[in-house]
Amino acid sequence: MKHVAACSFGKDSIATVILAREHNEPLDEVIYCEVMFDEEISGEVPEHRQFIYEVAKPLFESWGIKVTILRSEKTYISNFMHVIKKGKQAGKIRAFPLCGRCTIQRDCKLPPIERCKRELGDDVIQYLGIAKDEQERLLRLEGKQKISLLEKYGIEESETFDICREYGLLSPIYEFTDRGGCWFCPNARKRELRHLFDHHKDLWQKMLELQALPNKVTERFDRKRTFAEIDEEFRADDAQITIFDLME
Repeated sequence: MKHVAACSFGKDSIATVILAREHNEPLDEVIYCEVMFDEEISGEVPEHRQFIYEVAKPLFESWGIKVTILRSEKTYISNFMHVIKKGKQAGKIRAFPLCGRCTIQRDCKLPPIERCKRELGDDVIQYLGIAKDEQERLLRLEGKQKISLLEKYGIEESETFDICREYGLLSPIYEFTDRGGCWFCPNARKRELRHLFDHHKDLWQKMLELQALPNKVTERFDRKRTFAEIDEEFRADDAQITIFDLME
């Protein structure tokens, strides 16, 4: 049997790789799927992508673990610009993915993973980063060739932070969020979007440019707001802070 670990390079999946090494569990390969914004720009938050390529991947490889990076031919932009062919929205571009019905995961993440699974064949055990205290997710693994080493060694989700820190393998994204995700994710929380606004103006501008395109199926970035409205909110917050500074 071949043993592989599905890895997002978040704390739970990295802790899984560490446990495999510490306990001499068989691990042949780490598999990571990188969603792309366009053909050149990653969908990972820049700090996380740098961590993956410059810290975690080299260390795993120094441990003798093969790291395979998958990508789809489709990107966020190709999905965004897809022209609807049928129905009431025919002729419009698909635009922003809907919350809870993520076409980016469907088109850009799952296909390369499924293709990789077929190529590996049936004789594969997959390690997933599901903690001991995530019982609903663990129940879905029953009867499948999928194992949680976090459950096996009694590790709860909160404990994975320290496991990663010990090896210098805690992604910097946890300084401003408690979840991983693409920087253009419609489920992104305010702190994540604020980080993008403050530290990655080039990426923020690209989203504003998409917002300005005509003939879209939807104008909303998330369930309630357009990206332009989020931009206005952050600029208003900054203006208010500036006024308070001047008053002091």
